[in-house]
Amino acid sequence: MSQLDKQDPRDQYARPPFPAQTQQGSGRAAELDPPADHGETSYQGTGRMRGYRVLVTGADSGIGRAAAIAMAKEGADVALNALPEEIDDLTEVRDVIADLGRTAVMLPGDLTDEGFCTELVRTAVDLLGGLDALALVAGHQKVHEDITEQSTEDFDRTMKVNLYSLFWLTRAAVPHLAPGSAIVTTSSVSAYLPQDRMIDYAATKAAIITYTNGLARQLASKGIRANTVVPGPVWTPLQPISYPGDEIAAYGQDTPLGRPAQPVELGSAYVYLAGPESSYTSGTTLTVGGATGVAL
Repeated sequence: MSQLDKQDPRDQYARPPFPAQTQQGSGRAAELDPPADHGETSYQGTGRMRGYRVLVTGADSGIGRAAAIAMAKEGADVALNALPEEIDDLTEVRDVIADLGRTAVMLPGDLTDEGFCTELVRTAVDLLGGLDALALVAGHQKVHEDITEQSTEDFDRTMKVNLYSLFWLTRAAVPHLAPGSAIVTTSSVSAYLPQDRMIDYAATKAAIITYTNGLARQLASKGIRANTVVPGPVWTPLQPISYPGDEIAAYGQDTPLGRPAQPVELGSAYVYLAGPESSYTSGTTLTVGGATGVAL
C-alpha cells in the first residue's frame, strides 16, 4: 500500500483558507494559489487505455486537463480542445503528454460554433487515425445574483457551451465510433443541489444527465456506451473567474470533507468510463463529490 493510499481524504490535498484571488477571462492554471494537481506526476497509469484515441474538451486546465493526462498515462493518444486564449495552458498539457511518448494534438476553438464542433471531430479523427472515446468536459458558468441582470447573450453562451456542443460533437463523432467506443459527459452536483446564483448552469447540468442517459439507450444497439461524471467542487481556474476573491478563500470549506477536490481526483473516473473495464456500464452517473451530493 502506498503512502497516498494511507492518507486521510480530508487532508490529502490543500484545505481552505486559501489566498483570496480572482482571475479574468478564461483563467490560467498557473495562477491558482495553491497550484492544482492535474496528475502530471501524481497519477500512476497502468496501460488500461493502450491504443485508444480520445478527444477531450476543456483540456487546458482543471478536470479536462486531468482527464487528458490520465488517459495518456493509460496509453491513449489525445486530441486537446480549449479556447484559443487558453493556448498557453493547452501547450503545457500537450508537452506533458508528448513526454510520455503519446501523441497529443492541440485543436483550439470555440464550442459555441456549430461548424467548429463538426470540424473539431473531423480533424481529431484525421490526426489520430480514428476515434474511440469522447470526454466532453468544457463548461461555462457565471454568477448572477439577480435574474433581471442576466443577459440573453450570457444565458445563450451557457446553453451552447454546456448543451449544444454536446449535441454537435456527439452527432459528428458517432459515425466514427466503432463498437466498444465510449462517450463521457460532465455534469455537476449542481444538477441536484442548484445554486440560486447559477440556475442556468445547474439547468444545463441536469439536462446533461438526462440527455446522456437517453443517448446511452439509443447507442446501445451500436455497441457504444455513454455515461456522465458528476463532480462536486473542484479546484480549477473556473472558480476564481466565477466567484468573488473572498469566497475563493473559503472555497470547499463547507463540504463534508472540508476541501475541494483536486482535478487529479477526477481523472480516474474518466479513464474508467471511457476504457474497457466499464464494458457493462452505460446510461449511468459516477459521482465524485466528496459527499456533497448523491446522484439519484
